[in-house]
Amino acid sequence: MARLVYSAITSLDGFVADRDGRFDWSMPDEAVHQRVNELHRGVGTYLYGRRLYDVMVAWETMETADEPPAVQEYAQLWRAAHKVVYSTTLTQPRSTRTQVEATFDPEAVRRLLHSSPHDALVGGAHLAGQALRAGLVDEVHLFVSPVLVGGGTRALPRDVRVDLELLGLERFANGVAHLHHRVHAVH
Repeated sequence: MARLVYSAITSLDGFVADRDGRFDWSMPDEAVHQRVNELHRGVGTYLYGRRLYDVMVAWETMETADEPPAVQEYAQLWRAAHKVVYSTTLTQPRSTRTQVEATFDPEAVRRLLHSSPHDALVGGAHLAGQALRAGLVDEVHLFVSPVLVGGGTRALPRDVRVDLELLGLERFANGVAHLHHRVHAVH
C-alpha cells in the first residue's frame, strides 16, 4: 500500500506563504532542491488544492535546459506524475496527466493509496489539513526556512491533534532544516 506524504517548505514561524501570499523567501538552493527531489522520486500522484496547482502548473512547460540539474530533474518528476486537483472553480486542467475533482473525498484517496504501487504527495496547506484530519497522512516532511514572516497561510492546521515520531533531522548550509515525521495517531 502506498503512503500519503505531506511535504512543505515553511518559515520558522510556521507559514508556507506570508500575508501577501508571497513565498519568495522559500526558494530552495541546489542542495535543498536535491533533497526534495529524493523525496519526490517515489511519488506517483500529487494531490493539490487549486492555489498550489496554479503555482505548480508552471512546471508543465517551464524551459529547464539552462537550469541546474536538480531543477531539470524536478520538472521531469512533476511531468511524469499523475495530478489530482481539488477545486470548485477549475473545470479543465492546464497540464497533462491531471484530473480535476470538485471536492476532497477521503475514501477515494484511501482507494488510490490501496491500489497504487507509488506514494502520493499532498500539497497545499489547506488540503493537507483535510488529509491530516481524515487520518490519511502517513508522513510529514517540513523544510523549515530560517525566516519569520509574521503571518499568512499556516503550514499545519490548528484544529487537529496529530501525534508524530521524528524519523530524521537534516541541516543544510543555507540554514534550512528538514524535519521528517511519521504520523502515529490523529485525535
